[in-house]
Amino acid sequence: MPSLPPQKRGGSRNIQSTIDSRKESQLTTDMSGTVRSAAFGALLVLVTTSAFAQSGPVAVEARTVTVERVVEEATAVGTLLSAESADISPEIAGRVGTIAFDEGMPVKEGQLLFQLDSSVYEAQLVEAKANHDLKIANFDRADGLLKNKVGTVRTRDEALSEKQVARALLTMAEVRLEKTKIVAPFDGIVGLRNVSRGDYVQPGEALVNLEKIDPIKVDFSIAERYLADVRNGAEIRITVDALADREFTGKVYAINPQIDPAGRSIALRATVPNPDGVLRPGLFARVGLQTAVRDDAIVTSEDAIVTQGGSTFVYRVIDGKAVQTPVAIGQRRYGTVEVLSGLSAGDIVVVAGQLKLRDGAEVTVTMMDDADEEPAPSGPSAS
Repeated sequence: MPSLPPQKRGGSRNIQSTIDSRKESQLTTDMSGTVRSAAFGALLVLVTTSAFAQSGPVAVEARTVTVERVVEEATAVGTLLSAESADISPEIAGRVGTIAFDEGMPVKEGQLLFQLDSSVYEAQLVEAKANHDLKIANFDRADGLLKNKVGTVRTRDEALSEKQVARALLTMAEVRLEKTKIVAPFDGIVGLRNVSRGDYVQPGEALVNLEKIDPIKVDFSIAERYLADVRNGAEIRITVDALADREFTGKVYAINPQIDPAGRSIALRATVPNPDGVLRPGLFARVGLQTAVRDDAIVTSEDAIVTQGGSTFVYRVIDGKAVQTPVAIGQRRYGTVEVLSGLSAGDIVVVAGQLKLRDGAEVTVTMMDDADEEPAPSGPSAS
């Protein structure tokens, strides 16, 4: 094999030398990056350790654990109904002569609403009265003749029967005349009338609606799983979109014994006092049904709860140190939370500054119990 010229052999050595130099440079660069990463990690550990090992206690805010009344409730949606509702209708035919109310105004039981033309019924009453008087006279005459032995028992009995029939006809005429006056069957508020003066109305024709709205009813349904918690007299609270800033309370008074097989729900009916009449039938309502009450529940601020890695805990302040304490929580409401285990009434818990704490850290506490804050509403919690 022929040997390479000296120039080519020298070129190969130069190429090899260049490759070796590049490898050394890359190795040096990798080693420098590793050193820098290690240095940065060490610095991070040092900073973190320094943060936890800082001198002096950690400033935190804290509150006292209290005992409060906690209410569990089932939520539902419902519809408001009148306590009593009726379509006012005539029982006899006639022409409307008088309308004795103003639409949308309250009326009392027995108050006149409509007066039908009574002239025909007054005439019928006069006729029935005259016939009744005649039958009384006929009976008296037949009875006298029988006593004087010149009449028969049959004649007297027929006269007695005719007198009784005449009395019934008179009563019927009196009732018909009375029914020309259409009155309110109960206290309530009349709606919008469907007739005007002079209209001829038939029996059963709806003239106006009458609604009694104090108290007002609310119909709603809850899931069958609450069956054991449902009882007559259970308290409810309702809100309606039309009055979003108000909450109303009432009590259950009727429970349907039949559970709906389609939705597996229990139908309930409650009454809610409505003295100012702001609640109206047909409104959509959000209902909270009280299912359980605990008068001595342990309650703390929701800000005290720390969740980490699936565990829930708080920091209690004991002898100037933060003590990490696992807790089990229950109902939440309006910025507070019920604590089922882990805390006792009177414990001091950290509500701000937990991120700077570790178990056993010394703390300087600012108590927030007397801070000027808006009080939380006292309504029940939602389940």
